[in-house]
Amino acid sequence: MSYLRKIGALFLSSTLLVGMLAGCGGDSTTAETSDNGEQASDAYTISIVFKTTSNEYTQYMMAGAKEAAAKYNVTVDMKGASSETSYDEQQNMIETDLSSGKYDAMIIAPLQGDMVSTMVSGTSMPIFAIDTDFNAKEKISFIGIGQADAAASGGKAAVEAAKAAGWTEIKAAYIAGVQGDSTAEARKTGFQEGIEAAGGTFLVDEIQYADAVADKAANCMEAIIQNHPEGIAVICCHNDDCAIAAARTAAGYPAYANTIFVGFDGNITAAESILDGGETITVAQSGYDQGYRAVETAVNYLNGEKVESFVDCGTQIIDKDSAQAYLDELKKQMDGEMDF
Repeated sequence: MSYLRKIGALFLSSTLLVGMLAGCGGDSTTAETSDNGEQASDAYTISIVFKTTSNEYTQYMMAGAKEAAAKYNVTVDMKGASSETSYDEQQNMIETDLSSGKYDAMIIAPLQGDMVSTMVSGTSMPIFAIDTDFNAKEKISFIGIGQADAAASGGKAAVEAAKAAGWTEIKAAYIAGVQGDSTAEARKTGFQEGIEAAGGTFLVDEIQYADAVADKAANCMEAIIQNHPEGIAVICCHNDDCAIAAARTAAGYPAYANTIFVGFDGNITAAESILDGGETITVAQSGYDQGYRAVETAVNYLNGEKVESFVDCGTQIIDKDSAQAYLDELKKQMDGEMDF
């Protein structure tokens, strides 16, 4: 199958048949065949390799990609590593899809940007980045957000919330993601800038790395409590899973009763936790929109249209006042995709 197809053939109506790919943590959305048993000749096939399929946020991206595949009558083959530190696993997936000859385009959320840049070097297949950017001349577009700016907005909101909660000395501890990961480092930088711009103190020498998973975040929070039995005004976290785990860990300590717990992503579980008094604030990006617009951008490019090098999907701050409306909207987007 060539990577650039002739444009203009008549579209055949189709539906989507969705099935989980055994053994690779993936999902394939496939265009239905026509009455004579042949797949519509103009339907593209697009590979999407996520960081991992084991977290909630990826499920939103997958749902958006499926919706776009339905609209544009394309096949999307989605997969991801078992964790955000399973680098070899993702590398094998990318290598396999690059060399298979099955795909017209590839969308990648890199675990290691430099590694992916090297892997796609020289390919004639159109390459797109989602969620996390990487540098490669073969990359057509990045579909995502400005991570540092988004985190900075969360840091500023956290300081204001801490002031409203009665804190006069506003120190902020940080539970980070995977050390060295570009997204983790951008969010760390952004949170620090936002906290300090709003008048808080970011405890840069006490950063705890949790590899973006909840159980390690709980251990990090225990260490913070041990080091600061007097309490801390703000706990910023790499993602919502970590923020929820940190809030749960601190729940039994009176000194942390008014602590502001800040997460990132804007998952359903985050909105529910905010409403229940756990996590306080989340910096919400729309994974659904990112998945949808990544597929849309790839299809537009394959159809010969001009596309932007950065497709900015934006963020918003969600707190107790906005969490219910936000939760309702997320559930509409994910109807049938997740058990709530």
